Amino acid sequence: MAAADHAPGGAPAEEFLDVLTKTGQKTGASKPRGQVHRDGDYHRAVHVWIYAESTRQLLLQRRADCKDSWPGLWDISSAGHISAGDSSLTSARRELQEELGISLPEDAFELLFVFLQECVINDGTYINNEFNDVYLVTTLDPIPLEAFTLQDTEVSSVRYILLEEYKNSLAQEDEEYVPYDISGQYGQLFEIITQRYLEEEQRSIALERQLSQYSPLHVHAELSRLSDANQKALVFIIKAALVIDDIFYTQAWNCNLALRDWLKEHSDFSSLDKLKWMYYSINKSPWSCLEANKAFLTTADSVIKLCTESTRPVSGWNGLRYKAAFPATKPPGANFYPPDMDKMEFDLWKKSLNEDEQKAATGYFSVIKRHNDFNLGNISASGIADLKDLFIVPFSQEYRPFLDKAAALLHKAAEVTDCSSLRKLLKGKADAFLSNDYYESDIAWMELDSELDITIGPYETYEDALFGYKATFEAFIGIRDAVATSQVKLFGDNLQSLERNLPLDNKYKSENVAAAPIRVIQLIYNSGDVKGPQTVAFNLPNDEHIVSERGTSMVMLKNISEAKYI
Repeated sequence: MAAADHAPGGAPAEEFLDVLTKTGQKTGASKPRGQVHRDGDYHRAVHVWIYAESTRQLLLQRRADCKDSWPGLWDISSAGHISAGDSSLTSARRELQEELGISLPEDAFELLFVFLQECVINDGTYINNEFNDVYLVTTLDPIPLEAFTLQDTEVSSVRYILLEEYKNSLAQEDEEYVPYDISGQYGQLFEIITQRYLEEEQRSIALERQLSQYSPLHVHAELSRLSDANQKALVFIIKAALVIDDIFYTQAWNCNLALRDWLKEHSDFSSLDKLKWMYYSINKSPWSCLEANKAFLTTADSVIKLCTESTRPVSGWNGLRYKAAFPATKPPGANFYPPDMDKMEFDLWKKSLNEDEQKAATGYFSVIKRHNDFNLGNISASGIADLKDLFIVPFSQEYRPFLDKAAALLHKAAEVTDCSSLRKLLKGKADAFLSNDYYESDIAWMELDSELDITIGPYETYEDALFGYKATFEAFIGIRDAVATSQVKLFGDNLQSLERNLPLDNKYKSENVAAAPIRVIQLIYNSGDVKGPQTVAFNLPNDEHIVSERGTSMVMLKNISEAKYI
């Protein structure tokens, strides 16, 4: 088994590692690396594999002869400990940079699985109880060997080997290779890579089955009922909603917007590519809404990116082309948090904040970033990053290019509409996009009295499965159905009477029954967080401050309800 270690004398003696429990949780203690392996403490490390698609080869490194574990044997492309306080992804990027001289952005790294490695070597003097985060970097072609800059205290040489040849060598326990039990946990590496390159026919059948779960329907709304002014406003509002769509794709995953554009551009290349695009368009991500967010695409299907300065230059080579990665399991924190952040890290960081900062960290309208992601080269002599803390970025800053565009379009719509309450809403939302304060615009939404009914902004928090804090952007544009709205209002106005006449004992009846205001609309267009099965109604806002003061309002989508149930 491999040990993600450093050569004696080659790395600082005081590299500290977080000590974990046997289940992989942090104990709060840290110890020098040598003591961790002497005492058999559980700790964390990263394994980074580089796979070349065109040749179906993995990159191997030969461990330096001065290593204190498995010297001179062929092993993982790159590996290393996760220093105390450091994050997994930052460590993976750093190890690749230090050992092989390859600098890649975070979207090149795909977390495949976590591998628990327990072994004792060197006559019992080196105990390795290690939780390894196993990453895959998928390149289109092998990286030229002369492009590598090897860290001689860690790596003596590198070479590519066929995936099946390497698997067979491990199965035969070839003494030139660091041993892995491929019949156990680590066998996932070979299974995952092999499965993603299945025959097109098998994949097409699977996608056709998934698409058959949906029934496409055309919905219609009568635009002639709108005034000329509102028809002009509608054009700008729909353009703003298209921008909202871009924001949501970005919120779902960091390379999701690029993946969307790639799949759309290549949808005519083959029948399989068309099926990929069709099902992706429904789910707005590579994860299936109807199948517990199981991935229906893999990194092998993803957008190709080019890094021209990721290695040292090689004559005649344009640079490293890789597939933008996404995990098989949908990240619970979407793109609102660093992909390798867990709840414990967030909670410990939150405790260090003042009251206002804590509200911003847990608020609807912000994302959480990591300083290390911006300071990969800022590593201290101990091997630990100087800046390890998380920080808050408001939506108005994170999505500024999108929001500037959307706000300008809403202002244009406000200039041409002939409805004062719609004008107030559109201006309010445009200002909120740039100020990050949505209170007044949400009040304006509740007071909207317009034939053109608009809901636009960040509202639902379902995409944040980690905490349920962060709101996704969405837009619903429709025409108010005055008759249906009045019918529903009549029902709502008599709820208390209906309650009193229920065939129940009075002790089970409520004395204060009231219905939230309901608007019924014919949907024209929706965007943003409207993936998968379509909603027939929504109740907003979610801001507790507004709810306690003003309650909520409901919007029912009449033509969607009729399409689904009639």
